[in-house]
Amino acid sequence: MHMQFVKMIQFTRLVKAEGRLREFNFRKLKSPEAELFSVNVCTERGDRIIFNMQKKENNWRLVPGEVPPWIEQSEDNLNEVIEDELRKG
Repeated sequence: MHMQFVKMIQFTRLVKAEGRLREFNFRKLKSPEAELFSVNVCTERGDRIIFNMQKKENNWRLVPGEVPPWIEQSEDNLNEVIEDELRKG
């Protein structure tokens, strides 16, 4: 019997967004169609925003959906954080 184990990737990083440090939580999703990360972050009021990032042309990009502008503006920083974590392995 052959068993295949897939490493679960989950991590938290502080990223500067909208002029302040925010705690972003990342979790890699298992999807045969695409490489995806589920990401969540809290607003100042304590509301949690959940969105996905997908690997496209060697970069992690936001999956189209409704997110605040400060998250859209942080897309490149979030890409760097994910790539850095994956390099560490």
